[in-house]
Amino acid sequence: MIAGLLSGCGQEHSNREASAQTQKTDPVSATFYVYDTVATIKIYDEKATEQNVDEIRDLLGKIDRELSRTNPDSDLYKVNAAAGQQAVQVSQGTFDAVKKALDYAEATHGLLDPTVGPLINLWDIGHQDAKVPNKNELETARRLTDYHKVVMDEANRTIKLEQPGMVLDLGSIGKGYAADQVSLYMQQHHLNSALINLGGSSIVAVGSKPGGADWNVGLQDPDKNRGSQLGTIKINNETIDSSGVYERYFMQDGVRYHHILDPRTGYPTQNGLMSITIVSDNATDADALSTAAFVMGLKDGMAYIERQKGVEAFFVMDDNQIYATSGLKDRIHLTSTIYHMADDPSSIK
Repeated sequence: MIAGLLSGCGQEHSNREASAQTQKTDPVSATFYVYDTVATIKIYDEKATEQNVDEIRDLLGKIDRELSRTNPDSDLYKVNAAAGQQAVQVSQGTFDAVKKALDYAEATHGLLDPTVGPLINLWDIGHQDAKVPNKNELETARRLTDYHKVVMDEANRTIKLEQPGMVLDLGSIGKGYAADQVSLYMQQHHLNSALINLGGSSIVAVGSKPGGADWNVGLQDPDKNRGSQLGTIKINNETIDSSGVYERYFMQDGVRYHHILDPRTGYPTQNGLMSITIVSDNATDADALSTAAFVMGLKDGMAYIERQKGVEAFFVMDDNQIYATSGLKDRIHLTSTIYHMADDPSSIK
């Protein structure tokens, strides 16, 4: 997911903030390509070394290779290739990631389903030949989307897809899971100040900025035609993750078909949402819930997020109204005159 976040953010405001502080150190940083996007790691802790950055790059590359749906050498590819035939032994990391995805599927009653791969393949959104599938193809792919048919064997660390043609896809949690593994690495190496940016869609703040200030993150206008930001938010030792209809889509007969699919229908969601941004203590939660809440829609999504401990969200609608959960509405600083905070979230229909 390419999300509406601008790391580094609210640039002029952020620069003024930085100049007002005495920074202890310049960051040890690196930018590289992984997960089909550009990742940037900046570690501000004075103990950080180039070796730390190299090890993080290697860690992210390892996870990418394990969880890639298209790499023939990956664990996930091998599990999918053996669908309906046999169980495949995988790494502990792959096993844990798939198990986590299935936990989300259970918690959301299948609205976030890691077996949605056949539908993703069929729609092929983000590629030049994307088009609306015919109804027979769509129904076949939809019937193959069923997380109950994933068999996990913890003792042997194997995964089996019960039905031929099933396809696991961890796009809904992959970046978040990877970001949490990088956060764990930081903790293990006692690195207490860092910013992890995985393509703008998952931004993890480890601790605070040098000097103790919060990180100031810009929130991109979900209408990419404007190319501006709608506001800023400050985070500290938190993750921020967004999903939106503007990320990957195609137009057919005047209709926008975006990449966030509803497993119940097989079609992209059509519920008036332009984007959802999640703020959470956990990157995997943020990544997964941004997709699940999007499929739920505004009313059910808001109610669901309000019930989650340590998770907040705001929803941007196609009428430019913004609805925020109770713990987040006072943290968003709007800088755009186009968008407005909804006065009464209880009026959601």
